[in-house]
Amino acid sequence: MCGIVAAAAASNIVPVLVEGLKKLEYRGYDSAGLAIVGDSRIERVRSVGRVAELEAAAAATCAVTGIAHTRWATHGVPSERNAHPHVSGSIAVVHNGIIENYDTLRNELTAQGYVFTSDTDTESVAHLIEATLQNEPDLFAAVRRACQRLVGAYAIAVIDQRQPGKVVVARDGSPLLLGLGETGNYAASDASALLQVTRTMVYLENGDIAELTADSVRIARPDGTPVERPIHVSQLSAAAVELGNFQHYMQKEIFEQPEALANTLEIVGGSKSIQPGIFGAEAGQLLADVDSILILACGTSSHSGYTARYWLEAIAGVPCNVEIASEYRYRTSVPNPKQLIVAISQSGETADTLAALRHAKSLGQTRTLAICNVPESAIVRECALRFITRAGPEIGVASTKAFTTQLAALFLLTLVMAKVRQRLSTQDESAYIDQLRHLPVAVNKVLGLESAIETWAKRFADKHHALFLGRGRHYPIALEGALKLKEISYIHAEAYPAGELKHGPLALVDAEMPVISVAPNDQLLDKLKSNLKEVQARGGELYVFADADSEIPETEGVHILRLPEHYGELSPILHVVPLQLLSYHAALVKGTDVDKPRNLAKSVTVE
Repeated sequence: MCGIVAAAAASNIVPVLVEGLKKLEYRGYDSAGLAIVGDSRIERVRSVGRVAELEAAAAATCAVTGIAHTRWATHGVPSERNAHPHVSGSIAVVHNGIIENYDTLRNELTAQGYVFTSDTDTESVAHLIEATLQNEPDLFAAVRRACQRLVGAYAIAVIDQRQPGKVVVARDGSPLLLGLGETGNYAASDASALLQVTRTMVYLENGDIAELTADSVRIARPDGTPVERPIHVSQLSAAAVELGNFQHYMQKEIFEQPEALANTLEIVGGSKSIQPGIFGAEAGQLLADVDSILILACGTSSHSGYTARYWLEAIAGVPCNVEIASEYRYRTSVPNPKQLIVAISQSGETADTLAALRHAKSLGQTRTLAICNVPESAIVRECALRFITRAGPEIGVASTKAFTTQLAALFLLTLVMAKVRQRLSTQDESAYIDQLRHLPVAVNKVLGLESAIETWAKRFADKHHALFLGRGRHYPIALEGALKLKEISYIHAEAYPAGELKHGPLALVDAEMPVISVAPNDQLLDKLKSNLKEVQARGGELYVFADADSEIPETEGVHILRLPEHYGELSPILHVVPLQLLSYHAALVKGTDVDKPRNLAKSVTVE
């Protein structure tokens, strides 16, 4: 989960390292640290907490070669002694991932006389490389040999005081890319960390080891064979990852949703029809005889999958199942070579989803589709088909614009599958395309409700529990609303299909349990009204997000906020936006750290 930055340049790289960590802090913020090659030794600065504290502590540090790290704690509590970089002899190491055989290595290295001062798995890597250097003095070769002993997932960066001007990096299972600059070369977990110095990127493959100096880069495979990797010019700008005039990244990203949706749907903007080719050149052939769909995802991405299941079965008539990726690979499933596997991930590096995808492929399920926000990510590279959501960088830990663009992509998949199965009339196709074109405008109108939602948030921000209700394709939206509230305000929240109230959750309802309901004007509205009456009768206070034409009266204990328009099948995309705003403003009232909620990080690259 952690974020790493490394640099070898012709001038002071410490500001680059610190600024890079600031951009990677969404990956973890339990502690931060950096190490540089000094005149006579490795100089290291570490701090518990945020990168801002490290920046102050490292203000006087200056060097042309160094590595840095922001940590999300796995092995060992957040503390200075567990903070990276870890030092052994003349070297320092930073690491993202988990070394599964660290205990074996630790025992072996302890027997050799190495003293461990932390509880981390990473310190084993540092001592292992230092031990390897005793027989193999070249840092590049030593790191390559040491990596052959590692079991698990890792992206590492290493410096050696005896070999100044050089950084060696390696990856296997955790993301790592290189940045090629005119006066230096760099490495980081994410392109956002390097946009300050370059847009020219090289994405390393699993098993790659690279050596960086100020004016050169070389890459090799685990056996030492040199290899070339394609150079990409990032389309991101440095401004795209800046906060601008917004108070928080989450707020910025909520309000970027109309633009994100417009960019994502640009592919159908001038078209009168939907073609399978939007998912790749081979899509027509691969999708022709698909008989079912399996969606693999975690967290918020799984909620987009649950929503899509309603669309896929109702509109395309194709059976669909959604699996929590972290569970799927550990149970016995029945493979189906005609099933389409859809892997959904904002980062494309989510460890559980990537492992689930690989498991499905190992069972002979080769029809795979990635829905992802990062074009060069592992999940995209490993799928036969792909759809890149154009949400732009999402820095806030709580996903917002990535979710709504995932829903847009999944609706396009629904239309393609319906067309392939000859279930989409020309008239319906045209109507759906018109709705998609109008979607950014419709979302923008919903954002205009922010002030009213802010008032609601003040009313129940002091509560300890909340209940979210939805029916049909809006039940997953209730799940997403509850997750958002939990993530950033720390209010315990649960979501249920409204029809399940009387089967247990109604026991929780009282005056101190606010109930938030998604109430679009659809075929289930009358049923939902009855469920709301059940809550009202038990003294519960209701907050209802209704459509403009939903006939739900506002009464004592029943607060109604009407969305500007009803949006049919695409209504879930509109209805999730006020739930995002509700969670955001509740968190503001409570004073929590909106962008960096406790115990969480953005890209979950460990299992």
